[in-house]
Amino acid sequence: MRTLNYCRILATASVVAAALVTAGFESAEASDPTGDWRVADGVANIRVAECNGAMWGVVSWEKQPGGVDQNNPDASKRSRPTLGMPILLDMKKKKPEKEEWDGQVYNAKDGKTYESSIKLTSPDQLEIEGCVLGILCGGETWTRVAGPIPSSPSNNPAAASPAHAAASPAHAAAKGAAKSGTAPKVGMAKTNSPKAQAKTTGQKTATAATPDDPVGDICLLPDIAGAAHEGGLK
Repeated sequence: MRTLNYCRILATASVVAAALVTAGFESAEASDPTGDWRVADGVANIRVAECNGAMWGVVSWEKQPGGVDQNNPDASKRSRPTLGMPILLDMKKKKPEKEEWDGQVYNAKDGKTYESSIKLTSPDQLEIEGCVLGILCGGETWTRVAGPIPSSPSNNPAAASPAHAAASPAHAAAKGAAKSGTAPKVGMAKTNSPKAQAKTTGQKTATAATPDDPVGDICLLPDIAGAAHEGGLK
């Protein structure tokens, strides 16, 4: 009888411990907006990553590849590909107790930048307010398709120089993919369950661009690397 009771106690303790571990993982995931997110109408994925203390987001996949930033007020940027283009800019957490980040969003349709905020409403849903991709000026909810992702090596001061050295190849790969019309494989949902996809891809190491993923670690992209390591947007 004592042995039976002891076994029951051990079984109960194991269940409780497992529940606590799972709750811990879910809590950490719930506060992490990094990863790839599908915009509301499915025309693009936005990859969000923390770069030097701020959240940045770029187009990591587009339904219609080959777009260029033709409405940018800076004439020198009007031929840059929309794949790899920064959309969420220098977004920072204003209140530690809230899962919300404030910054700016770039609207490719009119070439203007607006005040914006992102907020996690669940581990798999990100709410954004502001003008997004020229589609909506207000708010919409994005759905997670990959991630969360690990911290970029560029966030380590000791690795800053190698990260900057890798920035140009990453940008070149993004341009090549945009011209060829090849969409990256990373960020595309391989399952109907975004949460399942997030768990299977969340352990990847942040890397530079590759042929399968022409965007790669967004903190290495020139448009972000310079601004992030100079203390954000001025």
